[in-house]
Amino acid sequence: MLYQFLLNFVDTFGFLNVFKYLTFRTGLSFFTSLVIVLIIGGPSIKFFSNQKILNPIRDDGPEDHIIKKIGTPTMGGLIILFGLLVSVILWGDLSNKNILFCIYTAISFGLLGALDDYKKIKHNNSSGISSKFKISAQILLAILGVSLFVFFSDYQDLTNLYFPFFKNLIIDLGWFFIPFSVFVIIGSSNAVNLTDGLDGLATVPVILVAACFAFISYVTGNVVFSNYLQIPYIEGTGEISVFCGAIIGSCLGFLWFNAPPAKIFMGDTGSLSLGGSLGAVGIITKHEIVLAIIGGLFVLEAVSVMVQVISFKLTGKRIFRMAPIHHHFEKKGWPESTIVIRFWIVSIILAMIGLATLKLR
Repeated sequence: MLYQFLLNFVDTFGFLNVFKYLTFRTGLSFFTSLVIVLIIGGPSIKFFSNQKILNPIRDDGPEDHIIKKIGTPTMGGLIILFGLLVSVILWGDLSNKNILFCIYTAISFGLLGALDDYKKIKHNNSSGISSKFKISAQILLAILGVSLFVFFSDYQDLTNLYFPFFKNLIIDLGWFFIPFSVFVIIGSSNAVNLTDGLDGLATVPVILVAACFAFISYVTGNVVFSNYLQIPYIEGTGEISVFCGAIIGSCLGFLWFNAPPAKIFMGDTGSLSLGGSLGAVGIITKHEIVLAIIGGLFVLEAVSVMVQVISFKLTGKRIFRMAPIHHHFEKKGWPESTIVIRFWIVSIILAMIGLATLKLR
């Protein structure tokens, strides 16, 4: 909005030409969201505490976990979303269809997460809305967003699925592209949600994934770089780097308050929104598989839950002491800070592997 307004004065004030540079606006998006979250974070935590917007803890979790986390404010995702959206609206090109798809996903999944958090707080338990309603709502929201994205997109090879390491391995999904994209968004959303169980555990990996995709979206939207790296060139995709910059800034600001010991949790409001947004970014840039590599920690957390459930239903036995897998290590006696830092290290390694796929093909 502000970016588009300033462009009207470029001919009069030459220095405003700097706003045409994507890298400059990405930097502005990052700093704007960071400052906003840092400013409103403290007062928001105080307000949430006074209003008893507190996080209900799973009563089957590790005893030490229950004692430490009880009474901590939740719904911090509202802070993240506010910083993210204000920043994107200020510095993003709102005529860009890709940006609008990301904004829609962030808001819609954030509202669903807020409803879930509200139910948990109201009934003072960790159940929230029913899993059937939750997944149904996610499917409907994702189908609507993806369908509109496909309808308004003018990218000729939109339905293609590209594989890292193999430059000539391309599958045209055809009509299956819509259900596949819905799966990516929902899977990413729920995977981040499952990871968000310890102080700062999900926040840093989200920052790493967003940082990688800020770069990926930039080179995908640049004909010179995309040709050099032999990845698909998609006009207008570079604008997504502004959105990713806002995610990085908002999450980094939130980490100031979410670092161990956390003063606030992002709740489903933040995790569903951020996860869904990253899924949308992966679809837009045509790097869905690379998203699974860079966000491998989220995949691991989700798979651990699925394996645990399937094993218990088929054999009556649990593979892990508790799922998601970070709780397994808690049950084994690992300190929370050790789990979090080691999982961050895994995320950094996966991010480097994911970026390496851009050249190794």
